[in-house]
Amino acid sequence: MAKLIRHFVGVTFLLSVVSGWAGTPRETYKVRFVPQKSGVETSFRGVSAVDDTVAWVSGTGGTVLRTIDGGMSWIAKRVPDSDSLDFRDVEAFDKNTAYILSAGPGGKSRIYKTRDGGENWQRQFTNSFEAGFFDGIAFWDKDRGVAYSDPIDGRPLVMTTVDAGKHWARIPPEKLPKVEEGEYGFAASGTGIVVAGGGSVWICTGGQAARVFHSGDRGKSWQVSPTPIVKGVQSAGIFSVAFRDQSHGLAVGGDYRNPAQAGGTVAVTHDGGQTWQKSDTAGVVAFRSCVQYVPGHPELVVAVVSDGNSISQDGGLTWANLDGVGYHTLSFGRAGANGWAAGANGRIAKCLIETTVQ
Repeated sequence: MAKLIRHFVGVTFLLSVVSGWAGTPRETYKVRFVPQKSGVETSFRGVSAVDDTVAWVSGTGGTVLRTIDGGMSWIAKRVPDSDSLDFRDVEAFDKNTAYILSAGPGGKSRIYKTRDGGENWQRQFTNSFEAGFFDGIAFWDKDRGVAYSDPIDGRPLVMTTVDAGKHWARIPPEKLPKVEEGEYGFAASGTGIVVAGGGSVWICTGGQAARVFHSGDRGKSWQVSPTPIVKGVQSAGIFSVAFRDQSHGLAVGGDYRNPAQAGGTVAVTHDGGQTWQKSDTAGVVAFRSCVQYVPGHPELVVAVVSDGNSISQDGGLTWANLDGVGYHTLSFGRAGANGWAAGANGRIAKCLIETTVQ
């Protein structure tokens, strides 16, 4: 079904977080979002940070940008015949290799790949289901990946590849749990799907249900678990999931049509997504479209949205809000703790994590 996604604006902020017991060394974290010039007015929904120097972003109007110099310059990487496409997700492995996914009804949902830094693109997949609407893509490694769409005939539509995208095969629908009437995904930040080593994948939903679908064997078998995230209307549910390992994870969301409503916007799991508990967000954290763990700091978590951002220093149990506007999406590099955020009006920022031991 058609997506009900708002367009947001961005922000820069600074926060210090102090941790440690009395009499022991304390770590002070500074989280800084430093604006960079993209040269475009695109609404970005996808971002993939490779390391401290390489990152890719994607968005409306078929826009894809890449930096290989830490964000000092962002270069457009044109995808042929894509001006009408909305690239809601990008997954990059290095400065040369990246996959992008466009979200849209029917044939507007596509997957492209580049192996030469965006100079050339191969269209690997075009959705052939009239009711299909792809929301996100994720990869365990360069060869093995997974993409998901809104449900078809009462079950999630999930595609996988084992040969670097040369072929995409649908997981037999009978392998997946049935969805509830009015349950679907959100293409809000490219983080409605996440994978972890060992073959795990988690997919989140919203609408009349706010649940997390999980497979621990690359899609061969599935389970689904309810969460305490707000649900019951088309604009509510889970918008983003993140896992720091096979057990510890977070889900964020809320109602984007009622973005100031706090409570029921963050849930945590300690058993790989089998059960979820509501986080202490009442009166604090409102709607959020993306959540990420900070590499190297397992208890440090950042959640963003256009008009407000939040941070947790205890793995998502308690939160502090940050003043100002924010971003649609956020990604940290596999190597190093720094990352990038992206949002509306071509807004891109380098996300710097600075640690001082006192």
